[in-house]
Amino acid sequence: MNEEKRNLSERDICTRYITPAIVKAGWDKKFREEVSFTDGKIIVRGSLLTRGKKRRADYILYYKDNLPIAVVEAKDNNHTVGDGMQQALDYSRILELPFVLMKRINNKIN
Repeated sequence: MNEEKRNLSERDICTRYITPAIVKAGWDKKFREEVSFTDGKIIVRGSLLTRGKKRRADYILYYKDNLPIAVVEAKDNNHTVGDGMQQALDYSRILELPFVLMKRINNKIN
């Protein structure tokens, strides 16, 4: 793997590779990026309430307006393919989506 790709952030990978691929595949008006879909787990400690980390999918593909069909998860080259796939599977279960796609440059699953 060349040094440039090794140092790309997840956002860089999305911008340079994934968004263009989604558009080229015909999803140009049927996707949203960085979609927050939970406010985070509510954590109660005594009388204090806090929220955990929000969950955010890198992309959600839509069959029609307001009808999501797939989650797309990106990972930088410092994560394993399995890390991204597990995250995408978790998100698809929460959102009840039938399809999962995961992208990592040089080790891709389509």
